[in-house]
Amino acid sequence: MFRGSAYLNLDAKGRFAIPTKQRERLLAVGDTNLILTVDRARCLLLFPVQTWELIERDLAALPALDDAARSVQRLYLGNAEELEMDAQGRILLPQHLREFAFLDKRIVLVGQGAKFEIWDEQRWKDKTLADLEDHNIGQLAMSSSLGNLKF
Repeated sequence: MFRGSAYLNLDAKGRFAIPTKQRERLLAVGDTNLILTVDRARCLLLFPVQTWELIERDLAALPALDDAARSVQRLYLGNAEELEMDAQGRILLPQHLREFAFLDKRIVLVGQGAKFEIWDEQRWKDKTLADLEDHNIGQLAMSSSLGNLKF
């Protein structure tokens, strides 16, 4: 499980080093291969390859004649890139995906359980503030959708 946020720098080539604690978790399951794809929130999603293969199987099984399913497949599968973590724990973010997510120098690697989100630092701060003000989140918290989740 990946949790927490790490504020990191992209180097001139578009690489960043995965923090040691997260790198050790990836290595413990034998994953130096990662899958990077886009998200509708204009961030990037980074998956261990084993996790991604389960998602990829489910995406591929969506009905081929359903326009919404095809759009989801194009978005996630069509933008997926296989990356390999180097010996220093760095990964190179492809230029077109950096542009998609507005990534420049400062990024945030956000643990989301089985995956990471990669955000531009300022966009992450803005999104966090917006989420704090989002009334829909408050309504969701009062509904039964979250079951017995407590903080």
